[in-house]
Amino acid sequence: MYISTMLDRTTEAAVTGKTEFADDIESLKYAVKRQNLEVDEVLLAADVHVVLNGLRLHYLDWGNQGKRPILFLHGGGLNAHTYDLVCLALRGDYHCLALDQRGHGDSEWSPVMDYDMRTHAADIEALVGYLGLERFILVGQSMGGVNAIQYAGQYPDRPAAMVAIDIGPETMITGGQRIRDFMNEPTERESLDDFVSHALAFNPRRDPRLLRRSLQHNLRRTPEGKFVWKWDPRPRRAGFNASRWEDRRSRLWAQVDQIKCPTLVVRGAESDVLSEENATAFTNRLRDGHYAVVESAGHTIQGDNPSGLVREMRAFLSSRGL
Repeated sequence: MYISTMLDRTTEAAVTGKTEFADDIESLKYAVKRQNLEVDEVLLAADVHVVLNGLRLHYLDWGNQGKRPILFLHGGGLNAHTYDLVCLALRGDYHCLALDQRGHGDSEWSPVMDYDMRTHAADIEALVGYLGLERFILVGQSMGGVNAIQYAGQYPDRPAAMVAIDIGPETMITGGQRIRDFMNEPTERESLDDFVSHALAFNPRRDPRLLRRSLQHNLRRTPEGKFVWKWDPRPRRAGFNASRWEDRRSRLWAQVDQIKCPTLVVRGAESDVLSEENATAFTNRLRDGHYAVVESAGHTIQGDNPSGLVREMRAFLSSRGL
């Protein structure tokens, strides 16, 4: 097993004087103030790379080992940094970890394009075993929420609680198609500004400066100097498949029936992916389901209104003694 752990990047910035790390700290300070978050200290997580199930996976570790762990799973086309503000707000009370799932962020792409939710669940279980996580809290948004549902149903005794962010077995096809259309548009652009403009047109709720920082963690430069997404675009080219969608739906409902842990279903008030009706049906099907709505947020709640998400998570976890 190959393991590579970077220094905490705040420390590295002090040691090396690398301005990009200092800029990242300043961007986070701006974001914390802009989002009215209560944060003890603004710092950067440690980058960790580990080979599990034959694939190199990357995750962010926000420190405070010994506190109850929270493992965060991002949505499709996103990466672990989507939770930076949420982790900053929670790290004083929890050991926050955010995984770049296979094919995303700084984790490797599957050479055989295996991105089935059962494979993702196997990656999660391998990471849980590697880190020795016990009675941890599992949080997933969109694709990450699908994988969290699969994991919590397949390994019902592992999580102490789960938070499903704007996702459930039933979702609105139109909202999902809008996301797919956005992701299927040109994946290579001349500049970061082009991507910022494109992303703002898709989600005008976002602060341009915060969006720029987010995109910097989700893009890489080609040898020709252009910018491309980090996520694997190959599965997207296959397009929407109704039979696969129905198969996923039925498998997710089957997993929901196996989930034992208390689960918070969080919906963005302006979401076009998870309807009120579908969120309620999901919550009611769970053995110990709880439901919350975050105002001023669409599908990507952790980016649109992180303080609202933190508030709902804290209330839920406190109510469960976690």
